[in-house]
Amino acid sequence: MRALVVESLAPDFAGCAVRDVPAPQPGSGEVLVRVRAASVNFPDLLMTRGEYQFKPPPPFTPGLDLAGEVAALGEGVTGWKIGDAVVGGARLGGFAQYAVLAADALKPKPARLSFAEAAAYGAAYLTAYVALVRRARLEPGERVLVHGAAGGVGLAAVDLAKALGAKVIAASASDDKLAQIQRLYAPDAVVNVTGGFRERVQDITGGHGADVIYDPVGGDVFDENVRCIAFDGRLLVIGFTSGRIPTVSVNMPLIKGFSVMGVRAGEYGRQFPEKGRENAEAVWRMADEGVIKPHVHAELPLDRWREAFDLLAERRVVGKAVIRPNL
Repeated sequence: MRALVVESLAPDFAGCAVRDVPAPQPGSGEVLVRVRAASVNFPDLLMTRGEYQFKPPPPFTPGLDLAGEVAALGEGVTGWKIGDAVVGGARLGGFAQYAVLAADALKPKPARLSFAEAAAYGAAYLTAYVALVRRARLEPGERVLVHGAAGGVGLAAVDLAKALGAKVIAASASDDKLAQIQRLYAPDAVVNVTGGFRERVQDITGGHGADVIYDPVGGDVFDENVRCIAFDGRLLVIGFTSGRIPTVSVNMPLIKGFSVMGVRAGEYGRQFPEKGRENAEAVWRMADEGVIKPHVHAELPLDRWREAFDLLAERRVVGKAVIRPNL
C-alpha cells in the first residue's frame, strides 16, 4: 500500500515522503480499515518534528483521525463485518491506504456525514468537549471566547459551544475567516484580535468579561486573555500555535478569581477510561444526530499531503484539511 512515512524528524516536513510499504494485518481484537479520509491535526505536524508529547521513533505514519470501510477482521472480532462504514482514531496510521485499529476504537460512521466530514470531527470535537464540558463545566448562557476560531479545534469549539447554549465570541486575526465563521456557525459576536481584543470583549459582554476562554494559541493572546476574563472564569489552555508558551503571575488568578485549566483530551480518556468512553460516545451521538457538523476546507489525495499540511501550518484553513489516501 501507499502511505505517508516520517523517515526522520526534521523541520519543514523534510523527513516525510509517500512510500510503498507492506499493508498492516489485523491482530486479535483488531480491524483493518480501508481509509477513505483522514484529517490533518496539529499534533500530526508536531510529530514530524518530534515536538509533540507523544514521540514515536521513525519510521512511522502519522494520522490521528480517519473514516473508511472495514476490510478485514482480526481474531475474535465481533460486531463488525466487511464493508461496514466506520470512523475511529489512533495516535498513528491514518495517512495510508489501510490502517489497523482496535475494534473497540471504532464507531459506525454517522450517516449524516460524508467520509471526509466523519474524519474531521473526532479529535477536534473531543478536545472541545473535554474542554467545555469536563473541564470548564460550561453552563447555558455563559459567554465563551474562542481563539483560533477558524482552525479545526477552534471551529469545533464554536460549533459545540453554540450547541450547548452558550453565547459565543469567535476570535481570529482575519476578517475573511471571521466572515466564513459567521456564515457557517453564526456565533453571537466576532472579534478580530489584530491590535488587541480586550476592550472589544469587554464591550460585547457589558464589562462582565468572558466566563470561559478557549485558547489554542498561547503567547500574546494568553497574556491578554488574563485581562478580559470574568471573575470565576475558566481559562482553557489547549495549545500554543503562536510558538510561545506563556506564563501568568499567580496574583492575577487570585485577584480576579479565575482558574487556568489544561486540556489534553486523549490523556483525560487514558486517566479516566470510563469518562473517556462517555466523551467519545457523546461526541459521536451529537454528530450522528446532526447537533454538530464539522466543516471540511479541502479534500486532497495522498500525493498532495504537503499542501494539506501547509494549509494548517500556515493557518490558511477554515475547519479541517482532509487527505484521501485511496483517491
